[in-house]
Amino acid sequence: MLLIRQASAGDLDAMADLAGYLDSINLPADRDELRAIIDGSEESFSGRREVAERRFVFVLIDTVSGQIHGTSMIFARHGSMRAPHVFFDVLEDERYSETLDRHFKHRVLRIGYNYTGKTEIGGLVVRPESRGHPEQLGKLLSHVRFLYIALHRAIFCEEVLSELMPPLEADGTSVLWEALGRKFTGLSYQEADRLSRSNKEFIRTLFPEVPIYASLLPPQVQAVIGQVGPETRGVEKMLRRIGFDYAHRIDPFDGGPHFHARIDDVALVRRTVRARVDPAGAAGPGATLGRATRHLVSPVTPVGPGGFRALAVVGAGVESGAIALSDEARRELQLDVGSEVGVLPLDAPDASQTVPLTAG
Repeated sequence: MLLIRQASAGDLDAMADLAGYLDSINLPADRDELRAIIDGSEESFSGRREVAERRFVFVLIDTVSGQIHGTSMIFARHGSMRAPHVFFDVLEDERYSETLDRHFKHRVLRIGYNYTGKTEIGGLVVRPESRGHPEQLGKLLSHVRFLYIALHRAIFCEEVLSELMPPLEADGTSVLWEALGRKFTGLSYQEADRLSRSNKEFIRTLFPEVPIYASLLPPQVQAVIGQVGPETRGVEKMLRRIGFDYAHRIDPFDGGPHFHARIDDVALVRRTVRARVDPAGAAGPGATLGRATRHLVSPVTPVGPGGFRALAVVGAGVESGAIALSDEARRELQLDVGSEVGVLPLDAPDASQTVPLTAG
């Protein structure tokens, strides 16, 4: 079985190994930073951390081998008065000269800040050898975040954001940063990326407040602005399919595009329902929700050790507010008959076929 649960202290080695594939702000290749991220996640799931500071880290584990295949994250609120969310707005400036009879459209980058916060999804990393798995592990790790958001809606903001990776050089360098950010900060991409994990003051004080005309940058730099890298094109397709759009904003470090949506408009949030657990078969043979045959199922209120858990269940169905789960599935989820669970169909044929979350 493929179990998704909240990260715990015992996952440090596996997460450090995953971070080696993508040393990023969300999953840094530094054991001390990772340990702090795991601790913060445990405090977030337990409710011991302030809502604005909550970061939820999920891991996907094979219950037979114990191998962790990947991670994903939710940031309850990205952007505050102390640490604003920083971006470049990508604007268009039109110019026309009657004397020359020439018309130009220029792309313009303008630094911007958000102090009130948006919910952010990120940190999705799957082991290279686990990619292409028939159970679509990246999809499970991505979708579980929306299941959790739907079940705990009050914690999260009105808008959800996803920052996608752009094309990078073979050594991980950003051509946009080399052409722009380095000139204003004197830092390499790696140095700026590392510093920004804890302090973004240097961006606010050193980056120009006036608009920057992208046409002044080399063509190869202009070409990556707002573009999605090859390894995240699948994520872009998924986001668009469930209701996200390009926000015409980019990361000021690497030019990666920002995608956003109203949380309540996201198809996966709308498709999540609550149900009670019945013994296998009690909900009716072949019952399905939106004609899906696979579902992510999670207790609304975890009762066992280990906190949040979700399971990819094949063949389960929801009918009259009940879902039939096998004994094995109930054991993995630490559920009793009659327990309340959240259920998200994984393979409904059309993301537009949505069902509102039931009250409670």
